[in-house]
Amino acid sequence: MKLLLDTQIALWALTDSPRLSERARILILNPDAAVFFSAASVWEIAIKHRLARGDMPVSGAEAAGLFREAGYIELPITAAHAAATEKLPGHHADPFDRLLVAQALHEPLRLLTHDRQLLAYGGNVEFV
Repeated sequence: MKLLLDTQIALWALTDSPRLSERARILILNPDAAVFFSAASVWEIAIKHRLARGDMPVSGAEAAGLFREAGYIELPITAAHAAATEKLPGHHADPFDRLLVAQALHEPLRLLTHDRQLLAYGGNVEFV
């Protein structure tokens, strides 16, 4: 099973947040799971951290390091991923989330999210 964590799920998993659902914990900790983090998430964290938003406690560089230490696999952003966002319906306007959906569909990976709006993209998106 190949999982892509959206930004919030990845941060909650790293911090062992009580907001991370039991279902997400089980999937992420499954020894047969390959868990990916996107460069898009690191970019989102970096931007929000730079803006000093209270909900972004680590920098992008720190997050990338912590993701790697946790054993997550880095998923770069490719031109194919970026181009795939163009074909997505307009269910969600956030560019980071749209890129994560495009990556999940293109690779394919199962995108774990806590954003119900992303469920509109179907198949590869799971609300946890």
